[in-house]
Amino acid sequence: MQKVGVRLNKHDIIKEVFNTVGEIAKTADFIAAGLNNYDVLSLCKQGYIERVRNGYYKLPNQDEPKEEYLISKLLPQGIVCVESALFYYGYNDFAPREWTIAIPRSFSRMVKKAQEELPVKAYYIQNKLHQLGETIGNFDGVSLPVYDRERTICDCFKYRTKLDNEIFNKAINTYVVDSKKNLANLSKYAKEMRVYKKMMSVMEVLLNG
Repeated sequence: MQKVGVRLNKHDIIKEVFNTVGEIAKTADFIAAGLNNYDVLSLCKQGYIERVRNGYYKLPNQDEPKEEYLISKLLPQGIVCVESALFYYGYNDFAPREWTIAIPRSFSRMVKKAQEELPVKAYYIQNKLHQLGETIGNFDGVSLPVYDRERTICDCFKYRTKLDNEIFNKAINTYVVDSKKNLANLSKYAKEMRVYKKMMSVMEVLLNG
């Protein structure tokens, strides 16, 4: 980040950090650039940076960061799933009150910290299934990992007892008429997630109806 032979002052380091990492920087980003914890606290008190969350800062002339951007920073291993993914694909008409995020089971501590700052509901996923069906979506201008249509429908069957009947039925019926559906992937994912029989008992009727 810093040019060889050029010594930047603390204010210049701050600018360099934000130019590199974007609109939110972590304490660790400043330390990696040559500042220490005392420098960060001092610069915050002086108004050169503003604290937006514990350990996260922005420049004082910037708006409050979007929830989408905070999720990308606070839960970098997270993947938008189930209710939030259904809304994203238009399979549910109502925006969920919480972000539903798939997280590897080993990252539960990170989720608890994020839940202090954001409305997040975590679905803890086995490591081997965590990236199954992962793609990238545009959420109000912010790129976030999200499960594709087929993984999202498989999740509806996997978490059937946690979903409202109206949400479940709307999702399945909307998927069936979706021109972008991929039935080959749906079958593949369902087998890997062990929901194939459960899913096909419902989907065969709808697809052949």
